[in-house]
Amino acid sequence: MVDRITIADIAKMADTSVATVSKVLNGRPGISGPVRDQILDLAKQVGYRPRGKGIQKRAKLIDLVLRGISNPWASCVLAGAESEAAQAGVGLVISVSHGRDMGNPQWIDRLSRRHSDGLVLVVSRLTDGVDSELARLRIPYVIVDPIGIVPPGVPVVGATNTEGGRTAVDHLVELGHRRIAIITGPKNITCAQQRLDGYQAGLARAGIQPNPDYVHYGDFEVEGGYKAAKALLALPDPPTAIFAGSDLQANGVYRAASEEGLILPQDLSVVGFDDSPLCDWMIPTLTTIRQPLEDMARQATRILLSITNGQGYPGTTNIQLATSLVVRESTCSPRFP
Repeated sequence: MVDRITIADIAKMADTSVATVSKVLNGRPGISGPVRDQILDLAKQVGYRPRGKGIQKRAKLIDLVLRGISNPWASCVLAGAESEAAQAGVGLVISVSHGRDMGNPQWIDRLSRRHSDGLVLVVSRLTDGVDSELARLRIPYVIVDPIGIVPPGVPVVGATNTEGGRTAVDHLVELGHRRIAIITGPKNITCAQQRLDGYQAGLARAGIQPNPDYVHYGDFEVEGGYKAAKALLALPDPPTAIFAGSDLQANGVYRAASEEGLILPQDLSVVGFDDSPLCDWMIPTLTTIRQPLEDMARQATRILLSITNGQGYPGTTNIQLATSLVVRESTCSPRFP
């Protein structure tokens, strides 16, 4: 077993004194910015956690940060995180970013005052400088479905989005579709790009020449799916199938198709992504790519609790849980291939 990292170890790595490292890790002034940043970065990279009283002061409270709580996707994530936290006897605080950026001074202050042990960030990102501030406060975090580049050493839990996108296209190709469009998520979100990569790989495997007009970026919400579908259905040669990239966007596709007088799935096949409870409420019920949302949140919470308990996090820092196809009523062979 690897010995626990100490302040003396960090001082040796940073080529400075134990007193300097202690000042930085305890948030005391008097240390220059570059030295402070170097020490905080090293502490994070090696997974430093304080001994003794630092662990005894744990609040047994973690924060789950979501961009919103009004959709079925969020309820699945919340269920997974709450289940794991409850099993460990830890309280869960829900924070809503109302967007994708998280980390204003007021939020950091509240986080510090309630002595939160750590964060699970879901499709959110921290604003500039917040990572260093969390390191100073010794608050670890885990990211579910990251946005953009993740700082080194930060654990990530996601799904096999690329494989999911390829599976969606494979299903539609097997039904006989050749004019297949995609409405993915925002360009700056990693999972959205991965689903687009899978879509493109699926077309290539089927020998289908990609049509740039069939690629649209949405917002993973109903309105984004609706607007993109309206544009796709207005094309001179509209698609016979749409991979919506999220179940909510698929709902928007349904609305657009209805306004165009199309019958699903005979006139237009639709595949979503998530397998949220929404799929069984839609008419026709939605064929989708299932990502194990509850398991992703549960795994992220388990990793965070392992870190806050002082056990560290062995193994890979990037976990990808498997996606799978769930066939329902929204796909069939096209009337006119």
